[in-house]
Amino acid sequence: MRQLKYLLVILGLVLPELAFAHGPTRQKVTLNTIVAAEPAAVWEVIGNFQDMSWHPAVFSSIGEGGNDIDATRVLTLGAEGGPTISEILYKYDAAKMTYSYRITDVLVEVLPVTNYSSHLTVKARPEGGSTVEWRGAFYRGYPNNDPPPELSDEAAIAAVSGVYQGGLDALVERFGAP
Repeated sequence: MRQLKYLLVILGLVLPELAFAHGPTRQKVTLNTIVAAEPAAVWEVIGNFQDMSWHPAVFSSIGEGGNDIDATRVLTLGAEGGPTISEILYKYDAAKMTYSYRITDVLVEVLPVTNYSSHLTVKARPEGGSTVEWRGAFYRGYPNNDPPPELSDEAAIAAVSGVYQGGLDALVERFGAP
């Protein structure tokens, strides 16, 4: 009994400290948009993992492997010589009009995230047109407690949301809203 009391006292002292030492939590962002075009037309534009020219932030996209699992691409942002993001494809299903990829290399000054994965999907709407869903999960750019503001959870969420919204807005501009 005495050992149990001793153990409970130790746990009572240690467990609260562990709660404050946990580091970052995984963040998630999901954005959707509705476009007037049918899913096949939208997929024709966004379904090629190697070609992200439809996104206004992407200056160029080069890669290897087509749409096969483990295909890679490097996105150059903004202009020639701009910052880059390296990515790898880990799921691809043309019949379901969806693919999933991970970032393998990006400077946190470019996109303040780590351990980032994302999914892009096109779905038919009963009323006609399509819903495009872009969702991702990631950790903030600073792995320890007390991150600087530019590498915080809020900064990571805002940056990823901005990337997704920019791409989705470009699709609405291209295909129109219903």
